[in-house]
Amino acid sequence: MKLILSLIGVVLLIVAAVYFLMPADQLPSFMPGHEAGVARVHTKHGIVAGAAGIVLLVAGWWLGRR
Repeated sequence: MKLILSLIGVVLLIVAAVYFLMPADQLPSFMPGHEAGVARVHTKHGIVAGAAGIVLLVAGWWLGRR
């Protein structure tokens, strides 16, 4: 369980970085928020993905302490 939570947490942190660093028209088409011709960054998507990633990493660390 610890490994799964940690892996998903790391993946979500990478997704958050993608949302912060790429404009909406350069996002992969399978990611929510992809809009052709839009140059703005999806900050809210990045914040939510980053927060969820941190929560899952902390949960994995906490479960591993037992």
